[in-house]
Amino acid sequence: MEPFKEHKGIAAPLNRGNVDTDQIIPKQFLKRIERTGFGEFLFFHWRFDDDGNLRDDFVLNQPKYENATILLAGDNFGCGSSREHAPWALEDYGFKVIIAPDFADIFYNNSLKNGILVIKMNEEQVQQWMKKAEQGLTLDVDLEKQEITDTDGTVVSFDIPAYHKEKLLNGWDDIALTLLEEDAIQAFEEKRA
Repeated sequence: MEPFKEHKGIAAPLNRGNVDTDQIIPKQFLKRIERTGFGEFLFFHWRFDDDGNLRDDFVLNQPKYENATILLAGDNFGCGSSREHAPWALEDYGFKVIIAPDFADIFYNNSLKNGILVIKMNEEQVQQWMKKAEQGLTLDVDLEKQEITDTDGTVVSFDIPAYHKEKLLNGWDDIALTLLEEDAIQAFEEKRA
């Protein structure tokens, strides 16, 4: 996992609540065993029509959001099944940060474990940014300061558990965190042998 300290990017507004993991990455695309290659199937049934053509009415198909790396979402984002493929698809598509009033617990933790910064923000602020994003919005997210600065220079603070913050800042996934104790593990293994 790459360390995450600060990210500045275009924000795309997905103004829908209760977006479940099957909408994020439909079940028919879960046959891969690697973590990559899922981005092309992100929001598949919303992005494409039955003939495989891009839908003009879906936000991520609009040219102004083509390079969006921050997703503004509605309440309860990532609900449904616990599939880890959902954050894999979001990351593979290019999203580094997701901001919503609330997230499903398993999705929230899976995202953080996979290097995506998920930020719980009050609904009023999310809605303000969604409206601004329709005209074009860039957000600068500083994890160390726990602050987001928008295009107008407005600075908003956010909370994140210290454990997740440390892991993201250092680029540690669960395996890397375990390997921090490699000397102690090795000493234990040598004693057992």
